Amino acid sequence: MNEEILINVTPQETRVAVMQQGIVQELHIERGSQRGLVSNVYVGKVKRVLPGMQSAFIDIGLERSAFLHVADIWENRLNPELAKPIEKVLFEGQSVLVQVIKDPIGTKGARLSTQLSFAGRLLVYLPQEAHIGVSQRIEDEVERDALRSKLQQALPAEHKGGYIIRTMAEGATDSELRTDSVYLDKLWLNLQQRSQQLPAPSLLYKELDLSLRVLRDYVHEGVSRILVDSRDTHVRMKTFATDYIPSAVTKLDHYIGARPLFDLFGIEEEIEHALSKRVNLKSGGYLIIDQTEALTTIDVNTGGFVGARNFDDTVFKTNLEAAQTIARQLRLRNLGGIIICDFIDMETAEHRDAVLEEFKRTLAHDRTRVNVHGFSALGLVEMTRKRTRESLAHILCEPCPTCQGRGQVKTAQSVCYQIVRDIVREDRQFNAREFRILASQQVVDLFLDEESTGLAQLSDFIGKPVSLQVETLYAQEQYDVILM
Repeated sequence: MNEEILINVTPQETRVAVMQQGIVQELHIERGSQRGLVSNVYVGKVKRVLPGMQSAFIDIGLERSAFLHVADIWENRLNPELAKPIEKVLFEGQSVLVQVIKDPIGTKGARLSTQLSFAGRLLVYLPQEAHIGVSQRIEDEVERDALRSKLQQALPAEHKGGYIIRTMAEGATDSELRTDSVYLDKLWLNLQQRSQQLPAPSLLYKELDLSLRVLRDYVHEGVSRILVDSRDTHVRMKTFATDYIPSAVTKLDHYIGARPLFDLFGIEEEIEHALSKRVNLKSGGYLIIDQTEALTTIDVNTGGFVGARNFDDTVFKTNLEAAQTIARQLRLRNLGGIIICDFIDMETAEHRDAVLEEFKRTLAHDRTRVNVHGFSALGLVEMTRKRTRESLAHILCEPCPTCQGRGQVKTAQSVCYQIVRDIVREDRQFNAREFRILASQQVVDLFLDEESTGLAQLSDFIGKPVSLQVETLYAQEQYDVILM
């Protein structure tokens, strides 16, 4: 599949767009002040052990302590039947070697594991293991066995540690596998030396920045071009590619056009669309995507699509298009966790099976692990998508200060009635001469127009004058009642 990778670099952030046939499939953003921590390795210090939660808080030098669950302790994963409770493994003040497996998200600290892994171009090195595994995406058994055999022959007899052979290793030569294993061995040796020299908490290994991770993780035979709009980044990427991924050197181009790279390919507009709740389908239908703390819901609607034959056929075609679009939107917005898809109800099992099959087919292109369940009794498709980093919306946006993230505000009429109740309450507690209402223009206008009779009745009821004052900087829900 023909792919292009576009990289936009500014001093503050790096943005990457993965394109297929001119359509944005993935967006990745990394800011210098908020670089992801996943795969970083630290020597941490145990701050608290919580036997009731079978967890521990580990100080790794961040604002918030990181979180280690008993299930993520390597010794317990190695022998589940002999697993020890966390209070038998860790104690307060203990130094421990940990790796971040999930970035801090919202109010939650980073999640840790004591099982270490280091990704190379073709291999993932597991220093605590002894076996050689092969990516499940390499389905040909002959190829799986051949790769395993090549790697075993490439490793020295005294070598320790295990590997997972990545999807990109399909068709790799003995020399390429050996080069990757030597690089990972050096990395592990350097980390061990640093762990003996540095106190806890300290950073021992930092994951590559986004521009270099692109070369390591995203470049394959189907990528035709990598466009970078920064000369310095282009030079760094070319140096890295020359050493580790020679096949990518000829695909790297420095973009020097006058028009911004992301503007040229329409990616800025695509980012704006990816922040909207509504996603229009080509057929005339649309999706409504709601992201909450607990889960993400996606609702499919026919909208203006009336079809050409009958209602069942219209619903089926809309759901098929929605299945493809949802898979792309999950990648584009980097939505993770529990996801509920509410497709339009279909009468026949044949149509439901076809939509589910199409959904799974398009999700198979996702680099992130997904798990899709069939239609539930309520006609919903439930799925999970591994969440390791913040979604696009959480990176670029913050809760609205006016509605506090609710997505809606009280009507001006509701605010008027709330003010009336507050004045009655205040009058019973305090002996004021007069009450002055400070509110937005919309609320004051309503008090002077439709609610003017109610305001006069309020003044008569409490036996005191009530005056109004517009505060132009107040949002619709904001107001103050001043006792004069």
